[in-house]
Amino acid sequence: MPELPEVEVTRLSFADRIAGARIQEVRLGKPLRWPLGVLPQELEGRTVQRVRRRGKYLLLDLDDGVLLLHLGMSGSVVFAEDVPEPGAHDHFDLVTTRGVLRLNDPRRFGAVVYATREDAGEAAKLLGSLGVEPLGDAFDEAAFHSALRKRRAPVKQVLLAGDVVVGVGNIYASEALFLAGIRPTLSASRLSRPRARKLHAAIRDVLARAVQKGGSTLRDFSNANGESGYFQLEAMVYGRAGQPCRTCGTVIRGIRQGQRATFYCPSCQKP
Repeated sequence: MPELPEVEVTRLSFADRIAGARIQEVRLGKPLRWPLGVLPQELEGRTVQRVRRRGKYLLLDLDDGVLLLHLGMSGSVVFAEDVPEPGAHDHFDLVTTRGVLRLNDPRRFGAVVYATREDAGEAAKLLGSLGVEPLGDAFDEAAFHSALRKRRAPVKQVLLAGDVVVGVGNIYASEALFLAGIRPTLSASRLSRPRARKLHAAIRDVLARAVQKGGSTLRDFSNANGESGYFQLEAMVYGRAGQPCRTCGTVIRGIRQGQRATFYCPSCQKP
């Protein structure tokens, strides 16, 4: 699944190019996870003012309303002046004066949703429960520790839940916990202030480096220019079960937590 870095990399790859574009046509393919919420022709003539990100959602601010775009489990977007005829997995085309923004999603767990405002209707339902942005100034160390202390679940599960801090998905939760030296099975409520501070810094560091590397391409992720990411090449634990730790040489372990794969070093990460 595209995680926060992949969504941010996608945003950066087309945001400047689509800003100021006027919508000429909206073409829909097979139904996605949620309905568009407006007749496609009603979007014609509106202007894309900017592209933002909230968690794993791309937000296209229009001169009247906002489009929320989610990549789902395996989706990707391309933005180009010329695109071929839609294929079987191309489910949304936003045709503008500066190019076509196309969502390709083989599994159809993604979505494009229109709302009159970010805090209204379906947008409020989708965004209202999201936690603080980890790369923003609002991600406060003390508040983070306080929120963790209220959770008895394993710390990795708390990170994945997205209501304490948003967008720290499976890959980057594993990597941040390694960098902070914290065992993923440790109850979040047991984290001391110093260990929470290390995890706070590790989350910011891992996500920022992932954005710089273009995200992670494990299967088919690419940005809006068709470019792959390379963060996975320097992963310390994710996907490395049975291999030696890059730091101490101990064999990396792989377990299941909440139906998700977790990887950690039993020597470097303390319970």
